Amino acid sequence: LDFRSGARVEELNKLIQEFTKHDQREYDDQRALEIHTAKDFIFSMLGMVQKLDQKLPVANEYLLLSGGVREGVVDIDLDELNVYARGTDYDMDFTLLVPALKLHDRNQPVTLDMRHSALCHSWLSLRLFDEGTISKWKDCCTIVDHINGATNYFFSPTKVADWFYDSISIVLSEIQKKPQRGMPKVEKVEKNGTIISIILGVGSSRMLYDIVPVVSFKGWPAVAQSWLMENHFWDGKITEEEVISGFYLVPACSYKGKKDNEWRLSFARSEVQLKKCISSSLMQAYQACKAIIIKLLSRPKAISPYHLRSMMLWACDRLPASYLAQEDYAAHFLLGLIDDLQHCLVNKMCPNYFIPQCNMLEHLSEETVMLHARKLSSVRSDPAEHLRTAIEHVKAANRLTLELQRRGSTTSIPSPQSDGGDTNQPDDRLAKKLQQLVTENPGKSISVFINPDDVTRPHFRIDDKFF
Repeated sequence: LDFRSGARVEELNKLIQEFTKHDQREYDDQRALEIHTAKDFIFSMLGMVQKLDQKLPVANEYLLLSGGVREGVVDIDLDELNVYARGTDYDMDFTLLVPALKLHDRNQPVTLDMRHSALCHSWLSLRLFDEGTISKWKDCCTIVDHINGATNYFFSPTKVADWFYDSISIVLSEIQKKPQRGMPKVEKVEKNGTIISIILGVGSSRMLYDIVPVVSFKGWPAVAQSWLMENHFWDGKITEEEVISGFYLVPACSYKGKKDNEWRLSFARSEVQLKKCISSSLMQAYQACKAIIIKLLSRPKAISPYHLRSMMLWACDRLPASYLAQEDYAAHFLLGLIDDLQHCLVNKMCPNYFIPQCNMLEHLSEETVMLHARKLSSVRSDPAEHLRTAIEHVKAANRLTLELQRRGSTTSIPSPQSDGGDTNQPDDRLAKKLQQLVTENPGKSISVFINPDDVTRPHFRIDDKFF
């Protein structure tokens, strides 16, 4: 029994397993092709954005993450985002980090201009770049004139996001003038704060892409250098080179910062590597806990799934690996995560995992943290009931998706972007790709496995082999 709630640990484990079963879904060949079609469409659209005014780097490197921004895959404030729900608005969600600027040949460690901003944030002067880059991006900068007559251009996250949204809108309207057979239907394009959210209809699937303009760095920031000196749960499992291969500035501001100038440090690339070292039972508990808190703690916006992710990483550092590896301990991990989150709220303290001196809850009012702590107390008193509610929510989302699929397979509604042909028909290039897979793997099942919070596994699978 769990001492606090009287819940049976065995029952909680079963409920977490049931939640995981409904939350992680395997898709057939058709869905695999639809996912691929949407990704190709987004990538080719970004290629056209680059050609518009050559602002984006020609050879660019995107980071594609399973799960949208609302799922906490990057540390961006959720209060500026429209609410989208799985099942109602989309079936699958992704986050795509698109470098507007790259600093890839700097010596380590990278020193940023943090004089004007809060911890974990930075301004970015274009003086680090060549004249060509400055002239290209001048219109997306705020200008500061110094006493000595020099002019400094600071890369503006809000102006970059405005430019990006305008450019994407131009490209999509051009694409729609020359529709191609099998092309995804653009169901929604919205600017949510500094991210651009696109929902695509492909066959019977709807895919949400949260596209985030970022600044990409190779190396490691000087402000996080001391973190490398500590012992961590991933030591010996993955190399330090894998963990510190690069970081980003994402367009997010601190509570009192200047929105037009301030970027937030993001270690999304490192987090992808660290997740390889987290046990499946802890990840299942995290996913279940996240589903509970997203609904429960949504008003007022104070706690995001990214806070929960940070606490999970701290727990991995704090607790013995042998304990965290226990397969039947998911219930213990769920209860522990709820306790941890409540502890963070009551103490108004949640350190950033990579920059511990940055407290991510510092700006919250006493009223807000106590309101959320009381809500969490009700969860801790009856975790089984809240898990059942989370299961019902994910089942309902899946039912909506299946209903849409059924309707999509029985009716063929021409997309406004298509030539009136069958919208489920893939374009020739994708058809050839899949045909090649089928030809090379006779008698084998080709499918796609989607886990919203595990981007470490390849999506395509032939029988039991991933690639």
